[in-house]
Amino acid sequence: MRSHRTVAELAALLPELDASPREVGTLRAVVRRPAPGEREVLEVGHLDVTEGLVGDTWAARRSRRTPDGSPHPDMQLNLMNHRLIEFLAQDPAREPLAGDQMFLDLDLSHEHLPEWSELHIGGPEGAVIVVTDQPHNGCGKFIARFGKDAMAFVNGPEGKPRRLRGLCAKVVRPGPVRPGDEVRVVRPPAAPVE
Repeated sequence: MRSHRTVAELAALLPELDASPREVGTLRAVVRRPAPGEREVLEVGHLDVTEGLVGDTWAARRSRRTPDGSPHPDMQLNLMNHRLIEFLAQDPAREPLAGDQMFLDLDLSHEHLPEWSELHIGGPEGAVIVVTDQPHNGCGKFIARFGKDAMAFVNGPEGKPRRLRGLCAKVVRPGPVRPGDEVRVVRPPAAPVE
């Protein structure tokens, strides 16, 4: 088994992460979680306003962030920067272990992708998801798979503003999504980017 990445290695990766596209990126992978601990890498995923990623277990997962424990509507999808998971996983077969449903080559930072920004996937008639205000911090499984240094880094002073652990989103317009699809950022009107 490969050793986990260190804080120093992660810090050295920051220039590459910061070079991620800001306006138009690319969907690199779509991963469905059909059951706990299972992953399916999809050639085509289908996003649905009610279900999130069709066939994923989001709708069956309980949430500590809702009063009744039901699935949180603003946490349908988890997205992560592909450059980072590629570096952490060290093997494409391990990338889905992060647990996110979508991996993008796109700057996911708070500065460049404020809450309630839309991501248009696959062209003007494609699916649309919106970035929500729910945090995505990772869990014990992330530590087990990628190490304590990775967890500390993505949630630390360098990682948190960049959303290196990723972000939560929900579907606002259904449609198919495929690796290679263009991902275009549409920010809310009150969110200029410097």
